[in-house]
Amino acid sequence: MAEEFKRLSRDLVYEGSIIDYYKDTVQVPNGNVVKWDFIGHKGAAAIVPVTKDGKILMVRQYRNALDRYTLEIPAGGLNPGEPTYDAAKRELEEETGYKSDDISFLVSIYTTVAFCNEKIDIYVAKNLIPSRQNLDEDEFIDVQSYTVEELLQKIYAGEIMDSKTICGIMAYKLK
Repeated sequence: MAEEFKRLSRDLVYEGSIIDYYKDTVQVPNGNVVKWDFIGHKGAAAIVPVTKDGKILMVRQYRNALDRYTLEIPAGGLNPGEPTYDAAKRELEEETGYKSDDISFLVSIYTTVAFCNEKIDIYVAKNLIPSRQNLDEDEFIDVQSYTVEELLQKIYAGEIMDSKTICGIMAYKLK
C-alpha cells in the first residue's frame, strides 16, 4: 500500500531546537494531491526508575503545552549522536538525582503518528544509587514515588495522560 502514496515534496517551514516543521505535498492513491503537516522530531528517551521497595520515581513538572503540571516518568530529548540508552541514563540522574548501572530496555513508542515521527525508547532502571539532581535552567521538578497500583489508578482516573508515562508503566507492569 505504501507505493500508492507518493511524497512530491517536503518543504521546511520552521527549524526549531526540538522539532522541525514541514509542509508535505503528497499524491494519494486516487491521484489527488494533498498538503500534510509533518513534525520532524530529533528523538527522545525515557526511563522507569524503580526503587528497592518497588516504587516508581515520578517527576512532577509544569508543561507549557498543557498549561498545567503533569506527573511523568523522567525523559528528555537526545543530544546530537547520543544513543537512547545514554540519554535515558542521563535523564534519570538529571531529573531524579539517582543513578543506576542496572538499566534495561522496555519498549519503543511513536507518540503521534498522524503528523510526527517522535520516537521514544523507554528503559527501566533498578538498583538506584543516590546522586544529585542536575536540572536544566528551565526545569523545576519535584520527585515523587508511587506504587505501580497507585499509578494505574491515576492513569484510569485520567490524572496521568502522558503517553510515554502510560506506556512505560504498563510495559514495566507486564514485563
